[in-house]
Amino acid sequence: MSSQIEIIKTSNAPPAVQGVYSQATKANGMIFCSGQIPMNAAGEMVEGDIQVHTRQCINNLKAVLESAGSSLEKIVKVNVFLASMDDFAKMNEIYSEMFAEPKPARSCVAVKTLPKNVDVEIECIALA
Repeated sequence: MSSQIEIIKTSNAPPAVQGVYSQATKANGMIFCSGQIPMNAAGEMVEGDIQVHTRQCINNLKAVLESAGSSLEKIVKVNVFLASMDDFAKMNEIYSEMFAEPKPARSCVAVKTLPKNVDVEIECIALA
């Protein structure tokens, strides 16, 4: 196993908010994606409801993973952060649509505040 850490960066996903972290890192055959919020690749917030925002977050993860030579199908673990658990069912509809079987392991928690006061943030770990 290699102990090298590769920084993953793509212009097809939003830049790191505040620039103090990487979009993802690749190490030992795994890709660790930072949380994605409903922002487009130009760094602009996407307007819409929790479903539009969830789709944008997952599309951002897809772009980061593809730039690292991976894909949504290779995700092994997802963490979803919601501003309100009242959005769980609507988020889950889009999540279910965008992830094929077998679905990755997942945690979903409600948190007090997310960056830029968004309603959802999603991060993942995938195979390279």
